[in-house]
Amino acid sequence: MKPIGPLPPEFLDQAGALSIAGRSVDSLVAEAGDTPLFVYNMAAVATRVARFRAAFPGIDLHYAIKANPLPALLAAIAPLVDGLDVASSGELAKALTVKPAQAISFAGPGKRDDELTAAIRAGATLNVESEGEATRAFAIGDRVGVTPRLAVRVNPDVELRGSGMKMGGRASPFGVDAVRAAALVRRIVAAGADWRGFHIYAGSQALDAQAIIDTQSATLALAARLAEEAGVAPPLINLGGGFGVPYFAGDVALDVERVGAALAESLARRAPILADTRFAIELGRWLVAEAGVYLTRVVDVKQSQGETFVIVDGGLNHQLAASGNFGTVVRRNYPLAVAARMGEAPTAEVTVVGPLCTPLDRLGDRVALPPVEVGDLIAIFLAGAYGASASPAAFLGHPPAIELVVERS
Repeated sequence: MKPIGPLPPEFLDQAGALSIAGRSVDSLVAEAGDTPLFVYNMAAVATRVARFRAAFPGIDLHYAIKANPLPALLAAIAPLVDGLDVASSGELAKALTVKPAQAISFAGPGKRDDELTAAIRAGATLNVESEGEATRAFAIGDRVGVTPRLAVRVNPDVELRGSGMKMGGRASPFGVDAVRAAALVRRIVAAGADWRGFHIYAGSQALDAQAIIDTQSATLALAARLAEEAGVAPPLINLGGGFGVPYFAGDVALDVERVGAALAESLARRAPILADTRFAIELGRWLVAEAGVYLTRVVDVKQSQGETFVIVDGGLNHQLAASGNFGTVVRRNYPLAVAARMGEAPTAEVTVVGPLCTPLDRLGDRVALPPVEVGDLIAIFLAGAYGASASPAAFLGHPPAIELVVERS
């Protein structure tokens, strides 16, 4: 038997039939018309935004829409945050429907000329990832007659310890190496572009508060040093994010209040050149992951060589991360439950698998669950980030999952 991850706070005390934002999952499935179904609870997102605001007063909050770019979710989250961070022209187009361009920044190491052009025309900030990209942005700005808004994405000389995906402290396609960043800033200013500051992102999915505290402190020191070398103060420093959520057994939720208190202390003693700089933290997963639930219906329960397999109508084509095939080295179980039997004691060990013709399509590996019958709904939690849009929806031709945003109970 293998453990499952912890339930998000909103579901810890539920017993009997699962509800999301005060509504039964049966009513949500009836509204959607079918399964598999993602349900996103915006009340849970608002709770996390409020927690961030309390822990990080005076710090801008940006939503990294790669975590979940569903248009209905973007429309709901846009009024709650100060900016949107995008990583493609497709995401840029979606962001522009809900936020002014001045509140949008565009990162990514392989921006095509048409993407640079779209961002420059719109007035979004480009986080340039190389000297070559900056040169192309200058030329495009001259051609279209628009002054480009450019920030420098820095490949920092530190990494975020314990992060699920390290983005600094090593050779990287992301950003300009710290030793060359100041020279690029001087080029940007000399070219007459609108320099918007630094974007410094060291890693993601970290649950260690001290590691984030140390990284943010190092980031502030690096930004100050680069600003001094460049001879110009940055209007904005995007400190990155890296805030993780507890997916697996043994994970402990990040103490964001501790991180916020430490950042406030670091900012109080920041270098004079950063005195008038604004600061932003860019979050995706931490804002939306726990707000999402993936609901999939049991179509068969079968025995094979002493094991019980619960076969459901959704799989890795919708929820690649929960199958263990999206960035994890050792496959572990997301939190999941029989939606009609929340809080019931488990009675058997089962493996929950999807309908795809691959042994990789495994959503719950040898987990203990209450009785499961054909027709039951299985709920997979922490499905709000890197779910539908990060999964191979076209694989084997199954229909896409339905996505539903629930605004209030």
